[in-house]
Amino acid sequence: MTDKQKLVVIGNGMAGARFVEEMVALGGQEQYDITVIGEEECGNYNRILLSGVLSGSHNPDDIFINPVDWYAANGVELHTGVRVIGIDRKGKMAYGAGGVLMPYDKLVIATGSSPFVPPMDGLITDEGAYKKGAFVFRTLEDCKEIIDYAASGAQSAAVIGGGLLGLEAARGLMNRGMDVHVVHLMAWLMDQQLDPKSGELLMRSLEGPGVQFYLEKLTTAVLGDDRVAGLEFKDGTTLDCDMVVISAGIRPNVDLARMAGLHVRRGILVNDSLACRNDQSIYAIGECAEHRSQTYGLVAPLWDQARVLAERLAGQNAEAAYTGSRVATKLKVMDVELAVAGDKDALTEDDEVVTYVEPNRHVYKKVIVRDGKVTGAILLGDGSAAPRILQAFDRQEALPENRSELLFPMAGDGGPPLKVEDLPDAARICDCNGVTKGRILAAAEEGCGSLKAVCDATRAGSGCGSCKPQVQAVLQTVWDKEFAALSAD
Repeated sequence: MTDKQKLVVIGNGMAGARFVEEMVALGGQEQYDITVIGEEECGNYNRILLSGVLSGSHNPDDIFINPVDWYAANGVELHTGVRVIGIDRKGKMAYGAGGVLMPYDKLVIATGSSPFVPPMDGLITDEGAYKKGAFVFRTLEDCKEIIDYAASGAQSAAVIGGGLLGLEAARGLMNRGMDVHVVHLMAWLMDQQLDPKSGELLMRSLEGPGVQFYLEKLTTAVLGDDRVAGLEFKDGTTLDCDMVVISAGIRPNVDLARMAGLHVRRGILVNDSLACRNDQSIYAIGECAEHRSQTYGLVAPLWDQARVLAERLAGQNAEAAYTGSRVATKLKVMDVELAVAGDKDALTEDDEVVTYVEPNRHVYKKVIVRDGKVTGAILLGDGSAAPRILQAFDRQEALPENRSELLFPMAGDGGPPLKVEDLPDAARICDCNGVTKGRILAAAEEGCGSLKAVCDATRAGSGCGSCKPQVQAVLQTVWDKEFAALSAD
């Protein structure tokens, strides 16, 4: 019997840890000695739920997916609190700070991304740290520091960045009783996902006591001597605040790969096998990887990559290939329903754009159709059409001639709006993990008798968690039928 190969994974975040989970599920420990190196002093947790920790709806312990003892129990060696500082490709050795040496036969880089921090005078102290009261919002430790500072007497907070994470940070701080000011460089909120009209309606739906928005504002300085006292903008205006949370986007962590001589653009360049372009023994997945000129920040593509790579390396499917992901998601932004998919605007003159706007209710529905297929959608304030439209987008299904049927789903001609029991088994309920209605029904039939049991068995709800009400609704149809059958007896 030959010795096992050494498989080293750099990064224990959402992509790296999911890859290890997939390897364990496929019996990868029989072929490899698996070692994971993570910078944080803990096991793997669900980064998407950090906003819940900040808002107080989640306990920090509740968001852990794999605690430290899970790794040893599954034959995986874990090094926490270790930063990898170099890769010797010729000698196949990864070097960690503090003298940690990790020889490898195959290396997986899953270093994720870091917050983009715009240049601002007064942000960094002479010692190289952030000024007291200034924070980024990326890790569990960041979250704990923000909570502690908010509890120390801070009354008002500025959030730099009006994207999804910035708005979630704003919600968390509002829930802790703070007055929040959201400062955004662009002309409308969530400009990467929304068009101007939907961005405007989102802001109008969120405006109210406790939160104010400042658009087209470039922050040039953080004011205050020993601690944050306010912000200064390029136009000369200022804003008083006691603390500032920076959530202005992310940048892939590629410095390690670049120093090792791997091909890097925005991310680490990989092919369809997720191997690095110029070193087939090194792979990259997650936010640090660039595949076909695309980097991803949503969890579903990251987990797609983890699954494909695990299938290849564990020998489950040597031909498994990652060909890209159709990015679509359903979520709640400060309790406002939102679903987005693909293009946010028409790209050609022949594209069909079907739009419905109800300003008083802050409802906006827009679908972009190209060659008879959905190529983009924005659904704000009313998620009733989301399951049908996202399924049509994901599967590139043929569409009804009357496009308005997409925006207003009907169970039949003139019938009531489509309900969960009317959805086909192929309808995707959990976008993060690609869990269909059929898989949920199958889990229930196999004996999973609670929402938690079904979620554990299918992984539905283990990403952003926004699909859990829909999973519950699917299960309710099963339980209602069972109750009806018992009553009939």
